[in-house]
Amino acid sequence: MKAATNAPARVAYTNARLLDPASGLDSPGGLLTENGQIADLGPPLFNEGLPEDAEVVDCGGACLAPGLVDMRAQLGEPGFEHKETIASGGRVAASGGITSVVCLPNTEPVIDDVAGLEFVARRAREAKGVKVYAYGALTRNCAGEQITEIGLLSEAGAPGFTDGLKAVANAQTMRRALSYSSVFDTVLLQHPEEPALATGAMNGGELATRLGLPGSPAKAEVILVERDLRLVEMTGGRYHVSHITTAESIEAIRRAKTRGLPVTCDTAPHYFTLNEEAVGDYRTFAKVSPPLRSEADRLAVLEGLADGTIDAIASDHDPQDQDSKRLPFAAAAPGIAGLETLLPLSLALVHKGRMGLLEVLRKLTEGPARILRLEAGRLMKGAAADLLVFDPDTPWTVDPDAFLAKCKNSPFEDHPVKGRALRTVVDGRTIFPASQEPSRR
Repeated sequence: MKAATNAPARVAYTNARLLDPASGLDSPGGLLTENGQIADLGPPLFNEGLPEDAEVVDCGGACLAPGLVDMRAQLGEPGFEHKETIASGGRVAASGGITSVVCLPNTEPVIDDVAGLEFVARRAREAKGVKVYAYGALTRNCAGEQITEIGLLSEAGAPGFTDGLKAVANAQTMRRALSYSSVFDTVLLQHPEEPALATGAMNGGELATRLGLPGSPAKAEVILVERDLRLVEMTGGRYHVSHITTAESIEAIRRAKTRGLPVTCDTAPHYFTLNEEAVGDYRTFAKVSPPLRSEADRLAVLEGLADGTIDAIASDHDPQDQDSKRLPFAAAAPGIAGLETLLPLSLALVHKGRMGLLEVLRKLTEGPARILRLEAGRLMKGAAADLLVFDPDTPWTVDPDAFLAKCKNSPFEDHPVKGRALRTVVDGRTIFPASQEPSRR
């Protein structure tokens, strides 16, 4: 979908460190946008002077990269506007350097028809912020039984299909969906928990026993993933595992990729930053679905990111109001507010020497865009001017009370991080910070 334009005719970004994971570009240089598109870029771009009548943004040596593409966020609207709306979620996303967001369909009503997709697109146009796409529900009402009109919804703009927070438990339904979706070359995204086993409040194991909480075994994830991989072999459908968390599931995906199966997966920052110990003394802000796993699983997620098994990092933004979180742990709703911490928590992979900067940015830009076939995530001539200017080294401490999001449910309170978005641009328009205007030449 297209965001509203009204962009300055020409903007010259100077004194930048250009970063484009898709092409491997990492060089000082400049970038010129014209009528909302990238007109030119490169190290020697402004050596002979700046274009006449161009507005100028001096990046001051900061990084200039494609805007982040967040492939999994719960925006609440329609039905749960008290938690988030498309407009409020878009503002929060922009503050974190995100220019494209793909929202889950498990709203009220569920986005399982063209009217639902059109509603999201209309609300995003009205907000005039980041680009917002909506997945189509994989099954009617996300009930796991009757598959939706995948072809019709694909044509209407759905970049993929998922039942969001629910797994498709019925193997026959999943087989039919994979077979049907392969005709339209779209991707199905699965929440990786076998529902009959994933009935607990946290990761199953010694800690859950000690806390007296019902646990969901890590095996619940790999059982569903391995079943679905067999169905992919049968059908040839494109398959994606959302927020993968366990060593065994990652190894199963690794083997499937070696065999050439059309499979991909993503994870979220809380799964490579925290482990089950973050639950502490029944800390509901650390309750997520799938749950935080063991330290061995956390390390396996880091390894999967580094070796390329895990293709993308998503925010897994799922805001919850205080009434949903300030409950006994077993009764509290799972989910965290993740848009504002996606960039700095991902950059920790760079600061700790686990991955290079371009590698991490690939997981946040070109990776998700490639999976969903979105025209985003690249710095190239003719592409939409969806840009992020950021300083990867600015230190700060996470303070959920200062979040722009409606809900502040984050397990990262007082967590030290590095890296901040300085400017977010969509179709050539600066949308964050809202009051910042470039100078005119």
